[in-house]
Amino acid sequence: MYHILMYLIQFGVMVASLFNEKVRKMWRGEREAVKILREKVDPEAQYVWFHAASLGEFEQGRPLMEQLRKEHPEYKILLTFYSPSGYEVRKNYPGADIICYMPIDTVTNARRFLRAVRPVMAFFIKYEFWYNYLHILKHRHVPVYSVSSIFRPDQVFFKWYGREYGHVLKCFTHLYVQNEESRQLLAKIGLKNATVTGDTRFDRVLQIKDAAKQLPIVEQFVGDVTPATEFSRKKIFVAGSSWQPDEAIFIPWLNEHKDWKAIIAPHVIGKDHLQQIERMLEGRKVLRYTDVAGSLDDSSHLSDADRQALLQKVKEADVLIIDCFGLLSSIYRYGDVAYVGGGFGVGIHNVLEAAVWNLPVIFGPNNKHFREAQGLMKAGGGFEITDADTFGQKMSRFNGDPSSLLESGKSAGAYVASGAGAARRVLHEAFLHTSTP
Repeated sequence: MYHILMYLIQFGVMVASLFNEKVRKMWRGEREAVKILREKVDPEAQYVWFHAASLGEFEQGRPLMEQLRKEHPEYKILLTFYSPSGYEVRKNYPGADIICYMPIDTVTNARRFLRAVRPVMAFFIKYEFWYNYLHILKHRHVPVYSVSSIFRPDQVFFKWYGREYGHVLKCFTHLYVQNEESRQLLAKIGLKNATVTGDTRFDRVLQIKDAAKQLPIVEQFVGDVTPATEFSRKKIFVAGSSWQPDEAIFIPWLNEHKDWKAIIAPHVIGKDHLQQIERMLEGRKVLRYTDVAGSLDDSSHLSDADRQALLQKVKEADVLIIDCFGLLSSIYRYGDVAYVGGGFGVGIHNVLEAAVWNLPVIFGPNNKHFREAQGLMKAGGGFEITDADTFGQKMSRFNGDPSSLLESGKSAGAYVASGAGAARRVLHEAFLHTSTP
C-alpha cells in the first residue's frame, strides 16, 4: 500500500506542477537531484547526509551540521530538502557541500539517489520516516539517525493498523528524541535504541542570538534603554509572526495603554494586511520600517535637517511595523514583553527566538503539541492566553509589577539555556554508536 501511495503522490505532483509554480519547482528539483549528485559528488570524499523536510527542520539540523564541520572536517555534507519552502531559502547555505531535493520515496528513486551519493552516515531531522530510503540504507549497513524526533500516542506507529509501517523505525541505528515520553513510547513497541538528547532548536536560537544584528532604526524607536531609565521610559511590546486573530486581541489593548510602544512583525506582510493593522491602531503614530529605511538608505536627497526630522519622527512613533523579513530574531532583543503569533490558528511560531532574550512570552491556546511552549510555561517564562480578557490580565500584571516582568523574563532565558548542547550530544553519541570508515 505504501509503495502504491508513493507512486500516486509522484503522479499527483507531476500533474499539479502544470498549474502551480511552487509544485513545479519541487517537481523539477526532484527530477534533477540525481543529475546534480552525479555532477558534484567527489568519488574520493566521504559524505554525511542530512535530510530536512522544510525550513523549520533545517534550522534544527543546522547546529548539528556546523558541529560536524567543526569536529570532523574530513567529511563532506549533503543536505536535502523535500519542500520548496526549505530548498529555495537555503539552496545557497555555505555549510553544506551539496544541496538538492530528495526525490519522492519510491524504490526506483531511492536506489538511483543512493547509488549516486553513497553516504557513510545519514541524519533525518524530526518527522522524516521515508520507508524505502531507510530500508535501503539499512540493507547497505549505513548508520542512520533520527534527530530531535518526538513521538505521541496518536501517531500511526502506535496504532494496530500502523504496525507494518512502524517497522521503518527499526531501520534507524539510533533515535535521538526530545523527551522521555517519546523514549517510553518507542520502548513499548520494542525499540530500545533511543536516547533523550533534547531539541537542537535550543542550540540554534543561541547561535542566532550571538549573530543578532544591530538595528539603528529600531534603536532610535526604542530610545534610551539604561538602568537609569528602566522605570521612566515606555515599555516595548514586540509581536512576532502575528496573524489577524492575534492582532484583534493585542491591538485594542495597545490603543488603551499609551505608556507602551509596540513593534509588530506580522506573519503576512501583504498590502491589505498592513493597511488593516494601521486602521486598527486608531490614534497611534505608526511607521513602517521599510519607509524609514528606504528614505535613510537613499539619504543623498535629504538635508541634515530633514534627516534629523525623520529620526525624530521615528523616536516619537508609537508603533513600528516590520514590513520585511529577516529581522524578527534580532528585534526581540529590544523588547520587554514578547507575543508570538499563530496560537489562534494552525499553531504558534518560534517562541524560543523571543525567550532567548530574557523576555516573557505570551501566546495563544494552540500550543499543546509544541514542547518548547509547554516547557516555557512550566519554567515560568511562557504564558497562554485564550482571549482579550486573559491577555489584558497578563499585561496588567506585568504593567503593575515590574519585578514580575523581570523574573518571568529571567525564567524564559534560563529555560532556553538549560536546553543547550543537544547538537554536541547527538554528534558525540552518533560517533560512539557508529564504526565509521
